[in-house]
Amino acid sequence: MNTFGISMVNQMKDNLKDVTFIIPVRIESDDRLRNVITSLCYLNTVFDTNFIIHEHDKESIFFTSALPQIEEYCEGDIFNINHSFIQTDDPLFHRQKVLNDMLMEVETSVVVNYDTDILLDRNSYKEAYKLIREGADLVYPYAQGLAQQRVNATDEVVSDFLNNDFDFKTLTDVSTPYDAQYGFCQFFNTKSYIEGGMENENFRAYAPEDVERYHRFKKLGYNVQRCGNIVYHLEHSRTENSWFNNPHMDHNNKEWEKTQRFDKHQLKDYITNLPYYVSRTTTTSN
Repeated sequence: MNTFGISMVNQMKDNLKDVTFIIPVRIESDDRLRNVITSLCYLNTVFDTNFIIHEHDKESIFFTSALPQIEEYCEGDIFNINHSFIQTDDPLFHRQKVLNDMLMEVETSVVVNYDTDILLDRNSYKEAYKLIREGADLVYPYAQGLAQQRVNATDEVVSDFLNNDFDFKTLTDVSTPYDAQYGFCQFFNTKSYIEGGMENENFRAYAPEDVERYHRFKKLGYNVQRCGNIVYHLEHSRTENSWFNNPHMDHNNKEWEKTQRFDKHQLKDYITNLPYYVSRTTTTSN
């Protein structure tokens, strides 16, 4: 069961009980499987928090291959991981819709849109949470610019990381510095995330939803802040769900170009009258 030799690390958990990590999952390769296991073992060990995971795929790789290893590493302490599997034969992963499905299940005042392939130092999460509690609507827990470490991870590397007090030097030693902008993960005031339009479901699969999200919340006047930290991206193989060969790229780019032309009031009117938004918020208000 334990494919890369990980064992429980004794850590004092930080209190993030009022936070829910929403994590869309489609495990398309062995390295994506390893990344899901690594990030959830880490987060569930260092934080007392909540996870909502929706997996859309032909079969549940998370349930059969990831969850048993996470449970073993965390010694059964996975009661705060809420996993749902939705069977689909669609080769394209509609990440924005999956995120919105999970967002409507969130009961905490803070929510994190989280990519399973990323890690940050535990203080980065705590700093972002503090900024939300102090009034920010959206926080990027990493710096802009050369603040990404692209980690060339292997089973041995992540095993060393998980088994040795989460020493990020283990990751840095096999990393290449790279640009960081708007992806990876974002902390939101849950109410603001919903009122600001949630995820724009007119984007499908890959790009450029991350940049649209940032500019939308800025243009709508929300309090957007950023922490000056490093984000670690565990590299992985790319499919049409995570690269520019996405067959919806032309449509996605046109959606991005269209939303850029709106002023604040036009953008608010547009985003809150999209069918996905109307149906979700009407259901919630009733």
